[in-house]
Amino acid sequence: MDDTTARIVLGHLPDTESFLRVGTRLLTAVILGALIGIQRELVGKPAGLRTHALVTLAAAIFTVVPLEAGMSFDAVSRVIQGVATGIGFIGAGVILKRQEEGEVIGLTTAATVWAATGVGVAIGLGHILMACLSVGLAWLVLAAFTRIDGWVEKRRG
Repeated sequence: MDDTTARIVLGHLPDTESFLRVGTRLLTAVILGALIGIQRELVGKPAGLRTHALVTLAAAIFTVVPLEAGMSFDAVSRVIQGVATGIGFIGAGVILKRQEEGEVIGLTTAATVWAATGVGVAIGLGHILMACLSVGLAWLVLAAFTRIDGWVEKRRG
């Protein structure tokens, strides 16, 4: 296959450094998204491991591809705005209101999907340490705050 045909079939072929940079970011996105998803799986929520890993991966893809294509940061920021808006629709889809009990469920799951998106964007931009810190804080909120919620409910009722 000649060079022109290869570009038509395979698209842009990155150099080794670009390939490793992008590969590392995308793999990190899957791992960190999975860490948020594992916590959701452990408490039996419907959006778990695969959902969070894929959301984080997608957000990283939507961020890293424009950067690698040489788009300006203004253009990349518009892509990020679109990702943040779009994920809101997925989050809205997991929120349910039970008429008979007057209870709203799924807010935390929607928030974790949104947080996973933020983690993916951070990774796509190359801020891996910030993404790791964010996942740690998400675990803290999900684990420790659940206990605090239980304590508050006992005090209230």
